[in-house]
Amino acid sequence: MKKLILICIITLSCSLFVHAQKFKAHTVQAGDTVESIAKKYKVSVSDIYALNPDAKRKLSPNAVLIIPNDSGLSSVAQEVTKELIGYKDHKVKRKETLYSISKEYNVEIEDIKKHNKSLYSENLRKGDDIRIPRYKTIVSKVTPGASLKKYTVQPKEGKWRVAYKFGITVDELETLNPGMNAVLQPGDIINVPGSSDEKVIDDNYNYYTVQKSEGYYRLKVKLGLTQEQLEKLNPELKIDGLKEGMVLKVPQSTSVGEVVGSVEKTNLSRSLKNLKTKKIAVMLPFRLNRVDTDSVQEAKALMRNDRRLSVSLDFHSGVLMAVDSAKQLGISTKLKVFDTQDQLSEVSKILNSNDLSSYDAIIGPLMPNNLDRVARAVQKDGVPVISPITKPDQLFENVFQTVADTDVLERAIINFIKSDSLNQNVIIIADNANTAVSNRLKSEFRNARQVFSRKNKNGNDAYYIMASDLSGAFTSGKNYVFLETANEALVSTVTSMLNGMSNRNQEIIIVTTKINDAFEGPNVSNFHLANLKFHYPSINRSIHPDQPDSFVRAYKQKYGIEPNKFAVRGFDLTLDVLLRLASDDNLYKASSNGVETQYTENKFRYSKKISGGYYNEAVYVVKYTSDLSIQEAKL
Repeated sequence: MKKLILICIITLSCSLFVHAQKFKAHTVQAGDTVESIAKKYKVSVSDIYALNPDAKRKLSPNAVLIIPNDSGLSSVAQEVTKELIGYKDHKVKRKETLYSISKEYNVEIEDIKKHNKSLYSENLRKGDDIRIPRYKTIVSKVTPGASLKKYTVQPKEGKWRVAYKFGITVDELETLNPGMNAVLQPGDIINVPGSSDEKVIDDNYNYYTVQKSEGYYRLKVKLGLTQEQLEKLNPELKIDGLKEGMVLKVPQSTSVGEVVGSVEKTNLSRSLKNLKTKKIAVMLPFRLNRVDTDSVQEAKALMRNDRRLSVSLDFHSGVLMAVDSAKQLGISTKLKVFDTQDQLSEVSKILNSNDLSSYDAIIGPLMPNNLDRVARAVQKDGVPVISPITKPDQLFENVFQTVADTDVLERAIINFIKSDSLNQNVIIIADNANTAVSNRLKSEFRNARQVFSRKNKNGNDAYYIMASDLSGAFTSGKNYVFLETANEALVSTVTSMLNGMSNRNQEIIIVTTKINDAFEGPNVSNFHLANLKFHYPSINRSIHPDQPDSFVRAYKQKYGIEPNKFAVRGFDLTLDVLLRLASDDNLYKASSNGVETQYTENKFRYSKKISGGYYNEAVYVVKYTSDLSIQEAKL
């Protein structure tokens, strides 16, 4: 009975959660017109022009337009209708495309196809006679909706303060200001809603940013405040309801902040419901055209010396193991593997020679420029493209970035330290190239001491500190020391010095927001790092050799060796894609922020950018242990 009541409460809370935002972002596609965009979002052309004045002059592909939500308009949304009044004959000339013809006649590509059915299955060819539809456009008269105004950022104002002032979410503020700096600076000129009155920020209160999927019930558990209490402090809740990213005023005594700890892991194998055969394409730079299959020695030498071939083969071996594992769960896979040869021309050839529109997912290519080419080509068909081991140059709507961004990694180690109830003291050591990181950490740990690398007589970094720089910095109990540098000499100096200062009463734990080669250099002692329990955020974890999981055992049995990180990555990522596809209608629906999966060494939890694709925000915090292994850190 108690469980039933709890389910009802949660359901009621979720039903009160409003996802509507005042602004949306639209990335202009080839063939888009202001009228077609207005019709798509059910807003007026005038409203689009009011928020995007440059659109009057030119509408460029990939430009981002700010779209007002129809519920927030001050006018009735404009209704744009088209009436067919005839056709114009057109003979296709050399090098003409549907896109160029659509621009010439100011019609949409889809309208041309609709009146020339053969173009759905055949390519446009020189000499083809096609019909161009002519329309009469009927536009209702409207009054322009909400516009924008310029606002000058004041001292100490961050994004959340500005968002709160103007009654919008942080995401909406970023939508209104494409390319806005990650950290606002006093004097920055930004866009804000023109019709909004400024709310006063009272320093006698705290402020909380609503997280994804948080309803009143979850806020009651998290903040100890009822719906009535929140509405009293934030009257707009009675009208707009809760929205992800909105900033709420709460009593100063309320403990606020981000949820510490990971989302509960989801075992997708227990919720499989879509067992249709999955069509998966894998694109890797094998460059097999360079392999002489008649010469075993030459082939072996190439595999040893060609890094990308080696990575591709290892990754592919993991993919095959994942397909086999999914089959044992009842998931059949039609797998097609393409050799991109690490050439953009070969990628284009693959796209032109294969119909990928019905594929459930494409894994790869590895290199960002090749992946972008594939993502653009299949975006209109809604085919997800997964970037397996690199970050894409552009996060298109259909792209899944599986490697976490640096800011996600940074946030992970910060949250880890904040969640340590025994944490007493934080010190931040950095070189001058990492001043910005040091300042961000200082804003998170306000009582922390900042120490910077000494400089030489020319005023440049000398990459060392003195023991006197740390005089009085440590206390009894735990002391977390951030070391932010990419210089091996500074790492060696600091770790050696701290190793001598650490003792039973004064525990020193060294951490960094970003692991790099400096921490693994020949002059840096792994014993010092182990003694200092070196912690850092990572996209993957290592499996202890004494506790291998089923994949490692099966891989070793099949190939005679233990899998390296690329083979494990191929297995973990591919199995995750197949399980997500089998647990919902498509990969997009199966990749909400509340679904976090974990496999041999990798875990995945996706968030979607306002105007863009999906990025993985699930990472580990790992540490050096006394036996010099690297393991997942737990408090």
